[in-house]
Amino acid sequence: MPKLETLPATASPDEILAVLKRDGALILKDVLTKDQIAQVLTETMPYIDATEPGRDDFTGRKTTRTGALVARSAACHDMVANKTIVAAAESFLKPFCERIQLHLTQVIRIRPGQPKQQIHRDRWAWGTYLKNLEPQFNTIWAITDFTKENGATQVCPGSLDWADDYQPTDDQIGYAEMSAGSVLVYSGGVFHGGGANVSNGDRIGINITYTLGWLRQEENQYLSCPPEIAKTLSPELQALIGYSLGSYALGYYTPPLAAGEGPEVVPPEFALGKLDAEAAQFGNAELLAEVQASIRGEKQTA
Repeated sequence: MPKLETLPATASPDEILAVLKRDGALILKDVLTKDQIAQVLTETMPYIDATEPGRDDFTGRKTTRTGALVARSAACHDMVANKTIVAAAESFLKPFCERIQLHLTQVIRIRPGQPKQQIHRDRWAWGTYLKNLEPQFNTIWAITDFTKENGATQVCPGSLDWADDYQPTDDQIGYAEMSAGSVLVYSGGVFHGGGANVSNGDRIGINITYTLGWLRQEENQYLSCPPEIAKTLSPELQALIGYSLGSYALGYYTPPLAAGEGPEVVPPEFALGKLDAEAAQFGNAELLAEVQASIRGEKQTA
């Protein structure tokens, strides 16, 4: 059975990326403290307990999936904006974009009796249309201990170059067994799936993922965290969930106001009450320069 490499919580983004690009997945050990875990559970359990289980075999008939975590849990803000994770995500994804964005926040609770999930790639959220680039940087934060018995995530290290229709054998599947507070970091291209829970307790993990700023998000953050809530967040978190331009001319809008009552072209920050004369246009000079550099072939695409 293959094993995932485990790095300390103090690992640098470069160390994380070296393993991620080689194996497709790794574990960061004990990133959250016991107090942080307790706070996350306090804030999210009312929503988790009210969530109905999945209605098909893939989502899991004994699995609950609870989203909108940026709007619902202050403790999750620090997880979404974790500096090491975001820095690694940016290094991993920015060869293919100017800005990254939050793709998904979801508490996944695997309950006793849940069979193992079908092995898959998360990048299939966009079908198999994307070629020759990596669109996704993923994490699953262990809120309970993850064991093979309670549904630790199945992962196939080294599967990044497998064909999409490949069927892994049992000896190619490892398990992300880790202590509560640890984080599974994995690429959108690695084969994986939820494990079977044959224990007597729930396995709770929080799936937080990031993607290229020019792709549609799996969880629509503008609806899960609308402007009236987003305006209370830090500027960094606002930008990460999508209240910023993805590129020079990507994500602006026209406020649906009466004629002459407002600007015609504004960035998403306008919805949060932020606007100055320079912002009433497409993107800024920095974003335009990034696009022009990409066109000239000056941007690295390793």
